[in-house]
Amino acid sequence: MNVVLDTNIIVSAALSPGRNASDILLAAITGRFNLYYDYRIAEEYYKVMHYPKFGFEEWEIDAILDPLLKHGIPIHARTLQGMQFTDESDRKFYEVAKTVGAILVTGNLKHYPADGTALSPSDFLALLASN
Repeated sequence: MNVVLDTNIIVSAALSPGRNASDILLAAITGRFNLYYDYRIAEEYYKVMHYPKFGFEEWEIDAILDPLLKHGIPIHARTLQGMQFTDESDRKFYEVAKTVGAILVTGNLKHYPADGTALSPSDFLALLASN
C-alpha cells in the first residue's frame, strides 16, 4: 500500500501518543506501508515541527522525522495543472499521492478533492487493518 502523510498526522502523533496518528506513524516507521514524500513535504515536516508553539526539542523532532524519512521513499512528483486548493501548501501532498497512486492520510479532508485519494486517520487505520 502506498501512502502520503499530511504534516498534521506527524504533529498529532508527537502531541498525542497512543492515538490514531501515532499508530499511523508507527506503522510507517515499521514498514507496514510504503511511505512516499518529496523534498517539499520533508521541508514542511521539519519546518512545522520546529514551530515554537509545539515546543518540541530537537531530539524529539529527530527521533520522529529521521526514521520516518529513512524508511520513506523520496520521489519527484508531477505537477497537476488546473487544480485549485484553498491552501496551496496542501497541493504537494496531493501531487505526491497522485504521482504514485497513494492514499493521502490527513486530518483535514476538506482541504483536498473528494475523489477518494484522501482518507481520515480512522478510515485509513480501518483499511490498514483489513489488509
